[in-house]
Amino acid sequence: MPKPKSAVPIQYKYRMSRPALQMEFHSHPTYEIYYFHEGRCNYLIGDKIFVLQPGDLILMNGMTLHCPNVDSKYPYVRTTLHFEPSHVRGLMQPFQSFDVLQPFRELGNHRLHLKGEEREEVEALLERLDRLRNYGDPISQNRFQLAFLDLLQVIYRLCQQPLEAGPEFPSEKERHVQEMIAFVERNYHEDLHLEQLENRFHLSKYYLAKIFKDVTGVTLFKYIYQRRINQAKIMFLLDKRLTVTDVCFQVGFKHLAHFSRTFKEQVGCTPEQYRKTLLQASAEHTNDS
Repeated sequence: MPKPKSAVPIQYKYRMSRPALQMEFHSHPTYEIYYFHEGRCNYLIGDKIFVLQPGDLILMNGMTLHCPNVDSKYPYVRTTLHFEPSHVRGLMQPFQSFDVLQPFRELGNHRLHLKGEEREEVEALLERLDRLRNYGDPISQNRFQLAFLDLLQVIYRLCQQPLEAGPEFPSEKERHVQEMIAFVERNYHEDLHLEQLENRFHLSKYYLAKIFKDVTGVTLFKYIYQRRINQAKIMFLLDKRLTVTDVCFQVGFKHLAHFSRTFKEQVGCTPEQYRKTLLQASAEHTNDS
């Protein structure tokens, strides 16, 4: 496994419109701002499904497992901005500041559906960020940082408005899948079977398997394995004392070989290699301190 690279404080990609490929569930240690310009997409984040409309802006805690399921018959145009929370705290120090990170912490993974002037303001800021980033000179880079702070404060203001009572879904199918994901989120470490879901939701297991794939783009059991592996990565990161065997059984795998094989398929290295790399990085950080 390659040595981890130092984090870039802000990573900005404006109006990406490449043909939509099937994306895997993934996570990252940064916060993310995701803006949906055009297309058809169900975005699955943790135990929530967002049926997106143009003008939707999502605040995302990147450590939550997430993946878009895109209808490839339509253009898929989106803007993403990943950033380190510690970088924002440093930028905000000179100002009479609000806690612009509060919405990311307290709302979790939250969607804002922007219309009218609010949408125009956010889209203008996104375009300005792209223009300043492309100039590349030091003054433009400073202005990029200021425009980024402006965007965060606009989002902070929008998040003060009363939130709607609950998620809305265009059909019963999306609602059922949302409930299935919530069930998996609570029980991913258990020995799960389709029969449990059939008894829980009083619907045919074949129907449940079909609608899950239709809405999310992956099979139910692939999602369960991805959820378990993502949790394993978090556990290795948070507690260096845990062994591979400890993590294997705690996230719901019955056999160590199955865990190692699935981990390597998803992460690109074995859990032993992943854990070793984290331990080495931690030791290097301690030595540098």
